[in-house]
Formats: sequence, structure tokens, C-alpha cells
Amino acid sequence: MSQTEILLESGTNELEIIELFILEPGPAGAPPEPRYFGVNVAKVLEILEAPPELAPSPSATHPSFLGVIPLRDMVLPVVDLAIWLGITRAASRHEPVIVTEFNGVRTGFLASGVTMIHRVNWTEVEPPSRMLADLPGNCITGTVRLGEHFALLLDLERALVELGAVNVDLPEQAGPGDEEHPLRVLLVDDSTSVRFLLKRNFERSGFVVEAYNNGEDAWHRLGELKAEAAGKRVPVTSLLDAVISDVEMPRMDGYTLTRNIKTDAELSRLPVVLFSSLISPSLLHKGQSVGADAQITKPEFGGLTSQVREIIEKRRVN
Repeated sequence: MSQTEILLESGTNELEIIELFILEPGPAGAPPEPRYFGVNVAKVLEILEAPPELAPSPSATHPSFLGVIPLRDMVLPVVDLAIWLGITRAASRHEPVIVTEFNGVRTGFLASGVTMIHRVNWTEVEPPSRMLADLPGNCITGTVRLGEHFALLLDLERALVELGAVNVDLPEQAGPGDEEHPLRVLLVDDSTSVRFLLKRNFERSGFVVEAYNNGEDAWHRLGELKAEAAGKRVPVTSLLDAVISDVEMPRMDGYTLTRNIKTDAELSRLPVVLFSSLISPSLLHKGQSVGADAQITKPEFGGLTSQVREIIEKRRVN
């Protein structure tokens, strides 16, 4: 499965979702009932049948970790989605392992089954309720109707953080910058855990941060800042220094948000940095086509604040 074949044209606000399910035991005597989830196709390399010997280990670093299985020239760590989500899974035959690659890491996720691929528009994806979105450790980034039922979109980045596969420690900083006139950034990411970590890192580095969980809300906020700047007869860059955005987000994705910013005469002055697990050398053209000033992959949590500061300072000089 090629990412370049799967990913849609930049800025169309569309995505393709692999729908999977976990079978939960039904009431006494009733058949198991499926709970549906979705994963962006762009993160999926392949789907294979789980070997029968997969089982949790008491010594595992996380209860959902099932160990590793051989996959051609590598060993693949496998995570039990049911355990990670706190769901009891009914035993079934021919359970699939969904092999993913993002954040520079390959991981297998065990489920009960896979149904089909759906093409949807991000406007059809609703973010979690405000209460759920603000809960630490929330593992759902959105909901979408697929046929006669809803599917929950999974925050798989959180799984990698919990399993220690991604380093999110705050790096050494050159300094907090100008405390009297701090840099102001608008941060957009639908993952609760990633948004929390990024906001923490930027604030500790002396930035003032406004954070949103979807591109549509961020776009509305940019419209407010544009109007405020016009009322004060100042450039919008006097109110905001940069936008840092994920790519996958409910309602409006990062490519569409970037395109909207860069085609607006006033907002186009703002640097836009795309920070996503989907960014790879083969996909850089997508961010370039919508005018992103920089594209950084999510394993690089450590250097993000310093890179954003450099981009802002370069813009000010020019």
C-alpha cells in the first residue's frame, strides 16, 4: 500500500479511513457486538493475520503490549487495541494486525476485524465533546458517521507516547526569549496528548500559546485576529507570530488551513509550520503545494520550539 497512491490532493479537506472493529461480548447468550474505529489510511502499511501465540506479558512495559512478531527484515511490536482502549474483546478467529508507520515508527495494532476503506471530508468529522477533549490522556480525536453507525478516530500517537516509542522530553533551550514581548503562536492539533505536550514545551520556552483542536476553529480565530489588526491599523503579525498545525484534524485539515492562510493577502504574512506524523520525504510536496513555510515530523518534539523561533526571526528580518 503506497502512501503516495493513498493520500488525496492537498487542500481538498478529504481523507481516507480504514474502518476496523473490536468485538465486545454481548449479554448472556447474545452474539458479540462490534465497536467501530477508524485510522487514516496514510498511516497503514499493510494488514496481516495475527499469529496465535500473541498474548500479554506480565513483564511488559504497558499492559497492551503483546511483544513482537517477525515481519520480513524487522521485528514488529504489537499493541492490543482492546486492552489499550479498556475494552473487553471477545475471542474470534483470523484477527488482523494493522501495521502502521508514523512518527518514524512501525507498530502493529491488534483488532477483531477490518471492514473497508471510506473516503470522507474532514467537515464530516466531529471533534470529541469539549469535556472529553480536555481530559488528559483522551484517546479519541473525532467521530464520523460511516453508513449506519459512527466510528471513533483513534489517537495512535498517544499509544506510542505511552509505550515510550516517541521522545517528548523538553530539550535544552537557548533561553526564554524576550519576556517583555514574547512570541505568540497559534497551535492546532487534534491529539489531546500531543497538544498538551506542545503547549507545555512552547510555554516553557517563553512563547504565549493559543491552542485549538481543529482547523476550523483555528481559522475562525485567525479571522478575528485579522479583524482586530485592521481595527487597530496594524499588521496581523503584531498580534501573532506564527501558526503551528497538525495535518489530520476534524472539520478542516492542516493542508486546507495552510492554503487558506497563504491565499489571504493579510494572513499570508504569518509563517505556517506543519508538524505531523504524516510528513516524510515522499510527502513534502503536499505541504509545499499549499505554501507551508516548514514541515517537521512529530518525532522531532525536541527541536520544534527553536526551529519555530528561527523561522519567526527570519521572517522579521525579511
